[in-house]
Amino acid sequence: MMEIRSFFNRYTRSLAWLWACFVFSQGSSDANGLDINEQKVPRTQEDLIAIQDALVKNSAMVREATVSISIGDGFGSGVIVSPDGLILTAAHVTAAVGKDLTVILNDGTKLKALSMGLMADTDAAMMRIVEEGSYPHVSINRKDDYELGDWVFCLGHSGGFDQVRGPVLRLGRILKDTDTTLYTDCKVIGGDSGGPLFDMNGHLIAIHSRVNQGVVSNLHVPMREYIANWEALEDSKFLGEGAFAQRPVKGSGFLGIGSSDSDDGLRVDKLLKDGAAEKAGFMVGDLIRKMNDEPIALKEEMVKALEELATGDMVSFLVIRGDEEVSLQVKLAEK
Repeated sequence: MMEIRSFFNRYTRSLAWLWACFVFSQGSSDANGLDINEQKVPRTQEDLIAIQDALVKNSAMVREATVSISIGDGFGSGVIVSPDGLILTAAHVTAAVGKDLTVILNDGTKLKALSMGLMADTDAAMMRIVEEGSYPHVSINRKDDYELGDWVFCLGHSGGFDQVRGPVLRLGRILKDTDTTLYTDCKVIGGDSGGPLFDMNGHLIAIHSRVNQGVVSNLHVPMREYIANWEALEDSKFLGEGAFAQRPVKGSGFLGIGSSDSDDGLRVDKLLKDGAAEKAGFMVGDLIRKMNDEPIALKEEMVKALEELATGDMVSFLVIRGDEEVSLQVKLAEK
C-alpha cells in the first residue's frame, strides 16, 4: 500500500508540474526527437516529464512574441515573426487591408500597427508594427514535418489583454490536417483568435482561426497558407472571397473636401473638420494637380476617380500651395 501511495504521489506531483509549466515556463532549446509523439497517451512519469521539459525549454521566447491586438470593442491575438515587427494573425481579426490597429506587448506597451494583406476564404492575415524597434519574434516551421497525434501547444490572450496573467498556454495534439486547416484539441476561446500554434520545438506551425463545435476541436490556419501567399500578403492584397473579411466597396471612400473649378485648376474651398483630407494636411486654397499620379483639372474628374476607390484606400495627391508643390497621402474615410 505504501508503494502504491508513493507512486501515486510522484505521479500527482508530475501532473502538477506539467500544469504549472503551462503558465510559468521559461527558457529555450530544441526538443527534436520527442518520443512521446509516437505514443497514443503518456505511459510513464518520464513521458510527462518529457512534455514538461519541451514546454519549459521553448515557451518563454514564444510568450514574449505573442501579442494582443485591440480591435474596437474587442481583442484578438497575433505573433511577431520578424525583428522589425511583422505579425501573423487571422483575417477576421484585422478584417481589412490598410486598417490602423493597436498592438499590446506583454509588458503593456501599446504600439501603432497597420493591417496588410489577408485571405478572406482561409482566415489568414498579415500586419506590421509601424513604430521602429527590435521586437521579440518566433521562427516558422516551413517543413510541414508534423504528423497526426503530435503534441503541440497554443498561446493567446484569452478574453483580452491581462498584463498580470499574460498570454495563456494550452497543450494539445493534432487531430486532423487538411490543405487549408489544421485541427487540434488545444482549447481556445474568444480573444485567442489570431494567436499562434507551436510544435514542441517552439516553431510556429499555424494561427488560430475558429472553434469547431465547442472547445474540444479547434481550427487553425497552417503556415503553408501564409508561405504560399507571402508576397501578396506583404503587398497588402485582399485575396479570396469568404466570410472572414468583406471586400471593400467601390465608391465608399470619403475625402472630406469642398472644391470648385477655377481658371488655375481644381481649388480646395473648404475642409470637413477632422476629415480625411484635413488629417492628411490639405489646406483651403490648395490647387489639386494630380491624384494617384493622374492629372486632375476638374471637379468632375476627381469625383469619377473617387467612385473607383473604397474606405481605407490610400490616395496620393500633388497640390500647388503658393509657389511650391506639396505631396499628400490621404487614407479615405467612410461615408
